[in-house]
Amino acid sequence: MKYQHTVCGRFIDRPNRFIAHVEVDGRIETVHVKNTGRCRELLLPDSEVILEVADNPARKTKYDLITVKKESLGWVNIDSQVPNSVVKEWLESGASVFGTPDRIRPEYTFGASRVDFYVECGERRILIEVKGCTLERERMGYFPDAPTERGVKHLRELAGAVKQGYECYIAFVIAMPEVKKVLPNEETDPKFAAALREAEAAGVKVLYLPCRVETDEITIVAE
Repeated sequence: MKYQHTVCGRFIDRPNRFIAHVEVDGRIETVHVKNTGRCRELLLPDSEVILEVADNPARKTKYDLITVKKESLGWVNIDSQVPNSVVKEWLESGASVFGTPDRIRPEYTFGASRVDFYVECGERRILIEVKGCTLERERMGYFPDAPTERGVKHLRELAGAVKQGYECYIAFVIAMPEVKKVLPNEETDPKFAAALREAEAAGVKVLYLPCRVETDEITIVAE
């Protein structure tokens, strides 16, 4: 996935989950943060960030904060819309572990909720729930960085779908360099960690999808 128009800035602060103050060319801009997670270890004062220029001139904020440079690691993409976009590109390219699917349906209605992707490969019926990982400690990824009841619900739904004959996956898009695997963040969300263990025991498979992250682009590079 490639961004069309980006600029560099310096992070100042984040008054709430939705906005941040960033210095751009000597000006202080209020920007939209495209991630409602905590990102506390990333959004530090004076950190270098990348902003996407909004394509709607009527918007209150001119920029979206999409990427931040972690000094010990490199560029980390925190755009919460990216994981689904790059997985869709990956599936359509035929480079995924599923080969070239016969059918890809995003936002697939399953029961009372929606799953990120439904994929058909021959006789295989596949459900994929996508999660973006931006939290790193000692080159290991952790998810989530804040409690997620929605994530627990998704895992339970996937476990139930296995019993109905679906091939089910939770796919962690690792939106940062040098990290190849993701562990459940037990300390932050023990319920998610327990749900992940239960889902795996029920037959849900885990995909780790490392990415190449640049200032204006992110691509899955999983083998």
